[in-house]
Amino acid sequence: MNHPSWAERDRRALWHPCTPTRDLDDLPPIPIRSARGVWLEAYDGRRYLDAISSWWVNLFGHAHPVINAAIRDQLERLEHVMLAGFTHEPVIRLSERLAALTGLGHSYYASDGSAAVEIALKMSFHYWRNRGEHRRTRYICLANSYHGETLGALSVSDVGLYRQVYEPLLLQPLVAPSPDAYVRADGESAADVARRQMSVLEHLLEQHAGEVCAVIVEPLVQCAGGMRMHDPLYLRLLRAACDRHRVHLIADEIAVGFGRTGTMFACEQAGIRPDLLLLGKGLTGGYLPLSVCLVSDEIYNAFDSEHGSPAAFLHSHSYTGNALACAAANATLDLFESGDVLARNRELAAHLARATAPLADHAHVAEIRQTGMILAIEMARDGKTRTPYPAAERRGRRVYRYALEQGALLRPLGDVIYFMPPYVIEPDEIDQLARIAADGIAQATTD
Repeated sequence: MNHPSWAERDRRALWHPCTPTRDLDDLPPIPIRSARGVWLEAYDGRRYLDAISSWWVNLFGHAHPVINAAIRDQLERLEHVMLAGFTHEPVIRLSERLAALTGLGHSYYASDGSAAVEIALKMSFHYWRNRGEHRRTRYICLANSYHGETLGALSVSDVGLYRQVYEPLLLQPLVAPSPDAYVRADGESAADVARRQMSVLEHLLEQHAGEVCAVIVEPLVQCAGGMRMHDPLYLRLLRAACDRHRVHLIADEIAVGFGRTGTMFACEQAGIRPDLLLLGKGLTGGYLPLSVCLVSDEIYNAFDSEHGSPAAFLHSHSYTGNALACAAANATLDLFESGDVLARNRELAAHLARATAPLADHAHVAEIRQTGMILAIEMARDGKTRTPYPAAERRGRRVYRYALEQGALLRPLGDVIYFMPPYVIEPDEIDQLARIAADGIAQATTD
């Protein structure tokens, strides 16, 4: 009797994220047996170059010996203890290091990015309530933004694909136009777009004076919105506007933090500090779920209250500050400190730009855009006019399928093919990815 394959067992028991079930009929999930560096290995022995860091989480490659050793060592001492009334060395050390890196004094931990967004939204609202400003109940988010899929996080997101079904359940934020440089008019620079769109947001703040708790933004790159990018000037203008109107600035760096944009944190490129900073994904090097909401001392001090008081922030997660995850995060920060990671990333980013540059002249490429170690190639029916393909044609999925056949994981965002590889990728592996992407785009755009 033949035993069912991993793929068959998977189909019977699992429900995969962001995957229409009908897609599994012609492209079933690939069972992965092991991984090392930038390579995934399937049970059939085939290898796949992980060009997107397994959904943007892996920084230093799979099975990194330093992170492996840190988790193994921590496992022998303490795997977890609740953080209500107890604490432990890994979480204290991690919090101290994050405070030193960001200038924000206190860390509030969760597991995934959406949970960190929920904390930030509640914390900002609660802060103003503690200050006696009960009219502040609204948030401002940006068009095309994405902050997660729990209901609060989805409320301040603006990608219709994720949001539209759940609209009746959601908060209704004020939506400001994105500073996305892709939609610039003829003769406009990215900085011009930033100024123009910021003026609209400023008007919203004036219209709703005393009603807004916070503005939430993805600094420099709107990742799930198609890797759309904006000028750092927007963040400087936004920080100034939030200060003028006494509104919190929430920086969601869950996807772009820890070196992805060329600096440790994206906000550094604008020379600003948010009131609340959200980190996750790469925080543990891609090993374990851990996210954090870092807050200013001013916000922290507003919650000085007795237990049971309405002023207390009674928000909790069972695995808050998990010791194993914190050990992985500390090991990840050790790797940043042990070598000049950002300098090497700049070299890799330059090589990535050179390797993909020939695609700029492709008739069906509307734009190649890059911020640090994130590079995106936007396909279009007409590259010059930027006329998009009909979404139903799913041209990006054709590239995805081709790339898998060639041994690369290049999962697109619609018709945007992007690279966000682990920092241990080598130049020849970048060249390999560029060739696969170019050939995949050629095949996907041939009618």
